[in-house]
Amino acid sequence: MADFKEPEMKVTAEEMASARIPLRYRDYCAHMLIPLNKCRHRTMYMPWKCEEERHAYEECQYRDFMRRSKMLAQIKQDAQSQN
Repeated sequence: MADFKEPEMKVTAEEMASARIPLRYRDYCAHMLIPLNKCRHRTMYMPWKCEEERHAYEECQYRDFMRRSKMLAQIKQDAQSQN
């Protein structure tokens, strides 16, 4: 089975709690969600504001999804080759 390097958490649980990040969003991209939420509050959630922060957060989410998809495909391939 291939070894997958798990990404590091760039913020602590205390930082996420103090930033009031909901539990379901406390993933490997939470470090990008904190400044995005601050920008959203500062600009009163105007959709044309905070575009750079939103794009960076969404790109992080996409890259994490692709990492997990590749990991699942590798696990399935390894399980199939063992049978």
